[in-house]
Amino acid sequence: MGRPSRPLLSRDVIARAALDVVDEYGADGLTMRALADRLGVKAASLYNHVAGKDELLDALAELVNEEIDLTPLRRPAPADWRQDLAAYARGYRAVFLRHPNTIALLARRRVEAGRQLLTYDTLLAALGRAGLAPADAAEAAAALDYLVLGSALETFSAGFTRDAASYRPHQPALAGALEASAERGPGLDERGFELALRLLLDGLAARTA
Repeated sequence: MGRPSRPLLSRDVIARAALDVVDEYGADGLTMRALADRLGVKAASLYNHVAGKDELLDALAELVNEEIDLTPLRRPAPADWRQDLAAYARGYRAVFLRHPNTIALLARRRVEAGRQLLTYDTLLAALGRAGLAPADAAEAAAALDYLVLGSALETFSAGFTRDAASYRPHQPALAGALEASAERGPGLDERGFELALRLLLDGLAARTA
């Protein structure tokens, strides 16, 4: 018998195709019809593997979260927890910089995908080992989400497309800040993220003292 002309469908295959659609066309582009077209099948075939859009998003969340490296959070004491948490946050952000269109789909959904739950459990355990009380650890996990997802979704520097000097007549402080930042070279968004991350880590360290 000849091999099938297209890959056999599975939940994972469908989720990967969904991620491709979202990466290319944005959150609004993900429909069961668009996904079926991507896979070269009828939309009805998808429902043999995912019950509907809600289950599809759970599968998408699973897939994206599998890209987040949890290794820094699993280092045993007396590891440098600040360094490890920073490495985790940078890796977490890198995933959503690759897939920024998924943020609108996943950020306000319930957390049910197995890999999502594993990530939060691993993070909270690491924060506990660092010396944070459970309530403080929960707030720290939330703060990390706000920082990482917000910075992956928004680019501060791309909002200012004019020459910095053109802002000076009416927004002199803005012009001065943009000019000074430019003197430091490209990467304002990265520097802003690193500053916020450092401040967050400093605040968490104060709670463990």
